[in-house]
Amino acid sequence: MKSLSVIIPCFNEEEVLRESYRRTKAVLETLPCDAEIIYVNDGSLDKTRAMLDEIAASDAHVKVLHFSRNFGHQPAVSAGIRNCHTDLAIIMDADLQDPPELIPEILALREKEQANSVYCVRRSRDKESFFKLLTARLFYRTMNRMSEVEFPLDTGDFRLIDRKIMNEFNRLREHGKYIRGLVSWIGFKQVPFYYERKARVAGETKYPLSKMIRFASNALLYFSKKPLRLAMSLGFIAVIIGIVLAIWFMLGKLYGFSNAETGWTSIMTVVVFFGGVQLLTIGVLGQYIGVLFDEIKNRPEYIIDEKRNYTDNETD
Repeated sequence: MKSLSVIIPCFNEEEVLRESYRRTKAVLETLPCDAEIIYVNDGSLDKTRAMLDEIAASDAHVKVLHFSRNFGHQPAVSAGIRNCHTDLAIIMDADLQDPPELIPEILALREKEQANSVYCVRRSRDKESFFKLLTARLFYRTMNRMSEVEFPLDTGDFRLIDRKIMNEFNRLREHGKYIRGLVSWIGFKQVPFYYERKARVAGETKYPLSKMIRFASNALLYFSKKPLRLAMSLGFIAVIIGIVLAIWFMLGKLYGFSNAETGWTSIMTVVVFFGGVQLLTIGVLGQYIGVLFDEIKNRPEYIIDEKRNYTDNETD
């Protein structure tokens, strides 16, 4: 069987890290292949770094990447893929919502289907709020409507990818990566694996509402030009409304059914409407310009402070 890496991004996961390692290690020991774990410490502020160093010191099959600061979940996954040198990789979070016990089934499905990727679809999500479920549902369906690429519904970063996809992924140079979208964009044969998503074993989610909004915004900006087209459509509609109102006021003045010249309400309504449309379209355009600005600075997507259990020739 091909060699395997399990890529696990971590940010302040001291409460669950040891249990995550124990369960993942137990599964990997049952596999008839060379397997390793790659932990990416995304600038954790708790004891995560020390715990990862301790685990790596006791287990040569555990590799660790320490970021210089917190760069975010997607850069952490990207670093794991770039520093992975095995034939296959499985991406999963440290919180055990995506059970490592499913790894053998995922590998079996990949072997059966001869697929390049197995993306894991959440059939249910334990102990998540109605608001979280609703926003997740809206996000995936909105992305499919707005994007030029079709994304699998209810699918996160929990997935298997093979070396072919990893090589193509490593050629992509944009900084604001939406990884599940990019894997779909890359193509090749991809098959679904359905599972029940569990509740966190311990700790709190590292994706509060503010991060969810930023994540959704980046995904939309990097994968769709439709917001720009929508802004242009709003501008066109505003022009039509303006023309209709102008004709209405002129006819009213000619035939006496409108008193528009003394109607401050009508004037202010028109001014506020057009001002709102202009600000909206400028805001959408500004978001895209901001993305371009971030890209042309050409800063690295992340900075690695230290590596554990990597040899000199294993560089990104």
